[in-house]
Amino acid sequence: MKIDLKSRPVLRDLGDGLILCRSIAADAAGLAEFNARIHSDKGFDKPDERIAAWTRDLLTHPHPTFSPEDFTLVVEAASGKIISSLNLISQTWAYAGVPFPAGRPELVGTLPEYRNRGLVRVQFDEIHKWSAERGEQVLGITGIPFYYKLFGYEMGLELGGGRVGFEAQLPKLKDGEQEPFFIRPAAEADIPFLMEVYALACQRRLVTCIRDEGIWRYDLSGQSKKNVIRHEIRIIARPDGEPVGYLTHPWFNWDAGLVAQNYELRPGISWLEVTPSVARYLWAAGGQKATRENPRSAFGFWFGTEHPSYAVFRDRLPRVRDPYAWYVRVPDLPRFMDTIAPVLERRLAGSPIVGYTGETRISFYRSGLKLVFEKGQLTGAEAWQPAPSDQGTAAFPDLSFLQLVFGYRSFEELEQSYADCWYRDDEARLLLDTLFPKQASSVMFVS
Repeated sequence: MKIDLKSRPVLRDLGDGLILCRSIAADAAGLAEFNARIHSDKGFDKPDERIAAWTRDLLTHPHPTFSPEDFTLVVEAASGKIISSLNLISQTWAYAGVPFPAGRPELVGTLPEYRNRGLVRVQFDEIHKWSAERGEQVLGITGIPFYYKLFGYEMGLELGGGRVGFEAQLPKLKDGEQEPFFIRPAAEADIPFLMEVYALACQRRLVTCIRDEGIWRYDLSGQSKKNVIRHEIRIIARPDGEPVGYLTHPWFNWDAGLVAQNYELRPGISWLEVTPSVARYLWAAGGQKATRENPRSAFGFWFGTEHPSYAVFRDRLPRVRDPYAWYVRVPDLPRFMDTIAPVLERRLAGSPIVGYTGETRISFYRSGLKLVFEKGQLTGAEAWQPAPSDQGTAAFPDLSFLQLVFGYRSFEELEQSYADCWYRDDEARLLLDTLFPKQASSVMFVS
């Protein structure tokens, strides 16, 4: 877990013999060992080779949005020993179809004996600077409960969750009946089809990740076999070879079996007809991937709270697991409101308050946001400071407003959860309900 510090600029001297620096490709071996141990579910002494492969890939494989310099490292200057690290993966996300640059911190870890010294905070401060320089408007990270709230993030965007079925619920083929759809590995020639179907599927979701040709190609062939986040991409086709959809799943069993994390069909194809073939494939493939540590006792549809297949398989997926949440950070909320103005204006145009003129002043108690509308158009979005004489038209404590913005919770749900969440009158409530309805998201990311 050591690296060579020669010919490497120091970002900061942290004192106590520790320095903050950026990674280079030559750090792959040392950083891979560090992450494999720090992030192993089995403990520090049992490194996870899958995590190591992910780290090595980020540093040594050509990546569409990440460079070998995108890890921060806290290092013991005398020995080159890695003490703490994290990284920033840049992406492009979309909000109801409106694209914006986003950043995803990942692989955050510190040696146990060096924790609670502020080393992660120093690194977050650094990558937040990188993110601002790249023009990123939102940062999102997945991780343990509460922790990232310490760095200005709020759990405010749907993550994971889904439904699970067992062998008893698996639809069986009749004797002599042939599988009506077969499932094969995707190839680079399938990328235009994947891009088309994925883009159409994104229309059902609020926040999505934009995936261009380079990202699909990286997912198909740019990662090591044992990379923990590598997904196997499969094409669903008719017996004559005509593709009708795709699905993705991990290369190993997870949560008692093989789970599909994406499953989409092109328009005009029946979910009722195709879904039984997908379920049978997941069950069979899960059996082939079964190990002592990752057995197969179920199959999973891991698509969050909403998906067309759930209605088709209502009684065949009896176990429901609620989604977790992405942490999100929006460093400049007025700027982000300007970015998503076309969405807000479209929502007003289709609402009972079409052509709305007025303003709303939203209190976060220590800060606030003012939105001004003229005939249904957003004409102003700016920071606003609550005062005893003007407490605004609505209030959301801390960063809970982000849950509303990203469709994770409705205004009513937030009001029920926070006694200090309130609105002044029906106009304020109707406006915010119209601008920010609850809606599921699905950020299919590349790493």
